[in-house]
Amino acid sequence: QELRPKSLDIKQEELGDMVEKEMASTSEAIEDAVRRIEEMMSQARSESSGVKLEVNERILNSCTDLMKAIRLLVMTSTNLQKEIVESGRGAATTQEFYAKNSRWTEGLISASKAVGWGATQLVESADRVVLHTGKYEELIVCSHEIAASTAQLVAASKVKAEKSSRNLARLQECSRNVNEMAANVVASTKSGQEQIEEKDTMDFSGMSLIKLKKEEMETQVKVLELEKRLEGERVRLGELRKQHYGLAGAYEAAEEGEAKPAPAPRRGILKKPPLAQKP
Repeated sequence: QELRPKSLDIKQEELGDMVEKEMASTSEAIEDAVRRIEEMMSQARSESSGVKLEVNERILNSCTDLMKAIRLLVMTSTNLQKEIVESGRGAATTQEFYAKNSRWTEGLISASKAVGWGATQLVESADRVVLHTGKYEELIVCSHEIAASTAQLVAASKVKAEKSSRNLARLQECSRNVNEMAANVVASTKSGQEQIEEKDTMDFSGMSLIKLKKEEMETQVKVLELEKRLEGERVRLGELRKQHYGLAGAYEAAEEGEAKPAPAPRRGILKKPPLAQKP
């Protein structure tokens, strides 16, 4: 008792209840996320059309698949957790087991919270994207966060589980499925962003004749500016290459001069020095 962390002043009953409450709260958050996505889907169908509707449906469908994968992950994690407690507690109660393994219990609670929080953030980001008030990058970041929190939950469960446990194998399979669905969200978000930006850039259907002529002239000016800039950069590149080759040649010549000193004269060719004259 003295060696236990001072921050852990929670009673055995409270710690055991916290695990169950947190897992239930995570499941509830995911169920709520699925409902909100369905509501966003119906709203998008009534308020948008064409390319935007296609993009929103694709993104929301991938988010729905991810939520379903997370829900299955949490259910499997709960089953594995019960199996761990039953096989490891012996004659102790469930609350006593959680209290005895308090560090592991805290890690499990933290991982469960992270999964629930990631699901909530993903739905909020998707809602903002559908309403055109958010950024596509937010969805991508949330997907990465969910994959990371899923790995944390699997790692926390794996510490106490038996290697031969079927629930552990199912949990690892669920984790791979979550990662795959998160990758699908990222892919659908990126492709949707490119599709929307391309449409916004090339959509001239609502322009008048004068507006079209003005846009055409401005585009011609930009083309000329870019061509002039490109020509200048090409000239600059040529000068840089000339300077580079010149310095490289001088450097190589200097190296060759240092590496090949003048050969010493051969002794046979030298003349015999004259004898000194007697005074």
